[in-house]
This record gives sequence, structure tokens and C-alpha cells, in this order.
Amino acid sequence: MAHLSDRINLISESQTIAMARKSRELKAQGVDIISLSLGEPDFKTPDVVKQAAIDAINDDFTYYTHVSGYVELRQAIARKFKRDNDLDYTPDDIVVSTGAKQSIANAVLCLINPGDEVIIPAPFWVSYLEILKLAGGVPVVIDTTIENDFKITAKELEKHITPKTRMMMFSTPCNPTGSVYSKSELRAIADVVKKHDELYIMSDEIYEHINFVGGHESMAQFPDIKDRVITINGVSKGFAMTGWRGGIMAAPRWIAQACDKMQGQFTSGTCSITQKAMHAAMDLPAESTHFMRDAFLKRRNLVLELMKDIPGLKTNVPQGAFYVYPEVSALFGKSYNGFKIENATDLSMFLLDVAHVALVPGAAFGDDRYIRFSYATSEDKLIEALRRMKEAIEKLN
Repeated sequence: MAHLSDRINLISESQTIAMARKSRELKAQGVDIISLSLGEPDFKTPDVVKQAAIDAINDDFTYYTHVSGYVELRQAIARKFKRDNDLDYTPDDIVVSTGAKQSIANAVLCLINPGDEVIIPAPFWVSYLEILKLAGGVPVVIDTTIENDFKITAKELEKHITPKTRMMMFSTPCNPTGSVYSKSELRAIADVVKKHDELYIMSDEIYEHINFVGGHESMAQFPDIKDRVITINGVSKGFAMTGWRGGIMAAPRWIAQACDKMQGQFTSGTCSITQKAMHAAMDLPAESTHFMRDAFLKRRNLVLELMKDIPGLKTNVPQGAFYVYPEVSALFGKSYNGFKIENATDLSMFLLDVAHVALVPGAAFGDDRYIRFSYATSEDKLIEALRRMKEAIEKLN
């Protein structure tokens, strides 16, 4: 009889990946599925980045690198942090990983002991909770509301801190809500953090370049708490490089060294070709990706306008990333052909089966009253997806 470890049985499959898999299975059967489940830009990787990878292959840059990434790449990342965020990091403060997900896992596994409490505002990115489970940490989830743009306040953070609190994990711009924290909101949180010497913040800033409210604000900008901030970034979202798997962590040196040690036993350095591609991306001026940001903003506005015609969806106006996160509880209790909608998971399955549109239920992010809708696809597909959703939802009674 198959015997799996308690560790693997404890964690759940990523629902975003699960929905993507179901979409592919239905597509393979000939069903015309519009998948809005994965957070994946539909743009092509910039030519200069692709050329850097081609050159790396032709130049035989195919050997092991430093576990944390080759030093010139980490120098380029440090320059990017200074140029775009006014943050001072040295190459020794930076660890390059196989995607931001590994960067997060490195940090959590290096800092969290069994029983340590970690504050996570909800909705949260799907993997935070599961990575924390692997470390044996105790999640302390703070629920937020659509009325407050899904952001926690400093007062709420303070209320949930105990002697066991070791870390807070959050993202800005946020996956799944698209919420963006302002400088003053981050400063207020920093004021709470600095009162608690053993409290660290993991600030996931992977959507930095997809921000509709002006310049990105980094948590590490405040000198009085910078030595307790772990900044997570990468190339997948801002540079349309999801498949390249290039993640970045910048942190106090002792944390970076611990993560280098951890990574050295798991994967070693990430793909050398990816590292060369990342190097080219780091040297691109920030404005070179603005055309993608502008396209996402146009799509967001299109989606919000079309959603007004769909009964039962309540949404705010997300200020970054490429998601809309509508509340759908007005549809609970309704049914179609004997199938009753009790929660957002049921609604997601209904929309997949009836409208052939793949979304992710809010249960993946901490609240099954919501659905996550990725608009990282063409306007034509978005228009058709929303038409199908409207038609399907109108069948519910």
C-alpha cells in the first residue's frame, strides 16, 4: 500500500494549478475553454532578454553557477533595486532562486520553527499557507474586506501580535486582489513592526511593474525596519517570463546566507541560461515594460465595465496586478439543472461546466465567497468570457 509522508498529506494542491489542469483536460477533449485561472501575462518575453539567453547557450554558459546566482547578475539586481526603489543592497544580500515561490519557501523554512506564528492578511496568495505548513508554522489570518480594498491596517496588525509572532507575509500589489499599499499605509505598518524586535516582514513585490497608481512603494524603504524586511521579487510577471523560473530575494545578509545554505541542499543555483536572461531584464529601464502595464490597465477597465451587467458580482477597483476579485455570495442558494451554488467553489465549477470559463475560487486564497478573475489575456477573449459568464449566471434561479 502506498505510504506518503504526513508532510505531503498536510498540504493542499495549488488550486490555481488544479484549475489550469482541468482546463487543459477539457481542451484536450475538444471543449472551447477560456482559461482565466493562471496569473500569466500573455505578452512575449522581450527580444533583448531572449537574445541574452540564446547568446548564453552559444557561449556555452552551461555550467554550475554560485548557488545564489552568478555575481554579475546579483550586482545587476542590486543596481535595479537602487535605480527603481532607492534601496541599497549588495550582491551578498541577494539570492536568485528558481522562481519567487522558491524564494518565499527558502525564507520561511530558514526563519520559522514549529509553533512560530505568522500573520497573513487574507486574501493571500495560494502558496503562503501551504509553505508555512511545511515549516510547521501557525498561520494567524487577518480577514480584510472589499470596502477596505482588502488591506489590513496597522491597528489590526498590532492586535494580532503575540510573543510567538515571528513574521508577517503579504504582497503589494496583491495577488489575488490587485490591492496596492500606499507609502503612508506601509509606514504605519512599519511603525508597528519596529516595536517588536523579533518580527520580520516578507514583502512579496513580484507585481511591482504592474501598478496603476504611480510609483511602486517597497516595504524596505524605511531605514528603521529595513534589517527585518525580506523583499521578494522576480521576472515572471513584470517581464512576461513565467516559464523561465527566475526569483529574487533581497534581505539582511544573515538571512541571505541561510537561504543560500538551504538552496544549496535543494536545487543549487537556478538555470544558468535563465540567469543570463534575468541579467538582461535587470538592465532594462523600468519604462520598457510600461506598454504591458498600460495594456493591463485598459483590460481592467474593460472587465470592470462588462462586469456591471452581470448580476451578483460585487467588486472594488484593483490598483495593480492583473486580477479582479469579485464577491459572489449573492448567487449562493441559486441552482441550475439540479446543481446548487453553495459557495464560490461551486460557482467556479458551474462556470467551467456551463460557460466553459476557468476561474479560481476564493477558497484558494482564504475566503470562498469570492472568485479570482485573471485578465492577463486578450480583450477579445475577455469580452467572450464575460459574455459567457453573464449568459450562464442568468440561467441560475
